[in-house]
Amino acid sequence: MDASEQSKESPERSELVSEDGKNIKAVLCQRCGSKVLCPGMAVFAEKELFLPSMRKKSGTFGSDGSDGDTLTSFWLVHDMFDFENVGFTNDVGRIKYLICADCEIGPIGWHCLDDKKSYYIAMERVNHE
Repeated sequence: MDASEQSKESPERSELVSEDGKNIKAVLCQRCGSKVLCPGMAVFAEKELFLPSMRKKSGTFGSDGSDGDTLTSFWLVHDMFDFENVGFTNDVGRIKYLICADCEIGPIGWHCLDDKKSYYIAMERVNHE
């Protein structure tokens, strides 16, 4: 894959993050295009989190020892009412995974029940427009 192909798949951070650290573009589901977040509703955060591989909701995210990815670039949302469209899985330990509320693909993000004000959306698992 050459540099021009790579930039189509993963835009430069400067194209996505404003000077004050917020999302410049809307955040969309990769599968159905549903809007997850409007521009300016999340803050860029670097945190190392493991998310199970993407699939349609089955209620067993992370509980079957499935494969996944350790990701480090996220949109951090402090209030669940800032989302336009997001769903939550059943609890997996102290974690709820975030999914698209329309097509139920996920997980696109992560929320720890111990921290009521931190909802993480993986930048690699959503589109920006």
